[in-house]
Amino acid sequence: MDSLTQIVLGAAVGEAVLGKKIGNKAMLYGAIAGTIPDLDVIIGNFTDTVTALEMHRGFTHSILFSITFAPIFGWIVSRFESYKNIKAWSWLFFWCLLTHPLLDAFTTWGTQLFWPFDIRLAFKSIFVIDPLYTLPFLIFVVLAMFQKRTSKRRRFYNTTGLLISTTYLFLTLILKWIAFEKFEEALKVQNIEYRQIDTRPSALNTILWSANVEAKDSFLMATYSFFDTKKIQFNSYAKNHQLIAKYKENDKFERMVHISKDWYSITKKGNELYFNDLRFGLMSMEPNASDYVFQYRIDENGKGQISFTETEKDRADAKKLLKELWQRVKGN
Repeated sequence: MDSLTQIVLGAAVGEAVLGKKIGNKAMLYGAIAGTIPDLDVIIGNFTDTVTALEMHRGFTHSILFSITFAPIFGWIVSRFESYKNIKAWSWLFFWCLLTHPLLDAFTTWGTQLFWPFDIRLAFKSIFVIDPLYTLPFLIFVVLAMFQKRTSKRRRFYNTTGLLISTTYLFLTLILKWIAFEKFEEALKVQNIEYRQIDTRPSALNTILWSANVEAKDSFLMATYSFFDTKKIQFNSYAKNHQLIAKYKENDKFERMVHISKDWYSITKKGNELYFNDLRFGLMSMEPNASDYVFQYRIDENGKGQISFTETEKDRADAKKLLKELWQRVKGN
């Protein structure tokens, strides 16, 4: 999830663990702890694209990281804070470090919660920024912040924020299941043969859902809004995997395929080949659009070695997509 959401979650968890004893400092340290796992992004800036993608939401988003570093951070903080209970500080950091990847597990990218095991947990039921999750949560945390640390009202506000946000999070799983059923039914009615379906919410909401459908030589993409009145329309995109036959046994290419969970297509622009990670969709709601959210140019140095460079997106692209999404959310 985005940084603000993780700060709010960390603050609420910190308050739940230690707020009664140290007041707003529990929220402060909880907010700090809630941002620590995302420091892996900084480390990724010092390596190649593929390695950075593999590291993203890796070790720092694992149970092992929470167990290992919680007592270390707890000990450090206890050294200069007046409250000296190392065990209490360690519990605060443990739960704040752990709830961060648990929340991220509901997003499309997911987390390697069980690192070092190669398992990426991704429920794909909430977008990385969702105001319906964050804003009510933020309001209750702020309300709690202005109450006395021993106040019952303070605990009520904080607990209510945690309950509402968690309830919404599990509601997204139900909405995902309903959307999945709609896509599956549409494929059956339209007599479309397929191998598997992958669904996810669109940006900033859980009303409009997207689906990737794998067919034999192509991928089908479609959207469904709970306000739709017309049938679901599937658009076909060629896999074009034959274009990268010479890279099939290339280590870096195989790693990219593994990262994408085999949801990838290849496009050719001029003499350049592009690797498209289909899990995050397109930068446009228009049929047959070819500009993907995550698209990487494949560069070869002439010695059989390849590298991947992510294509840049600008504000105009994002603004256009959000405008189209808003229109699509209201139904077809």
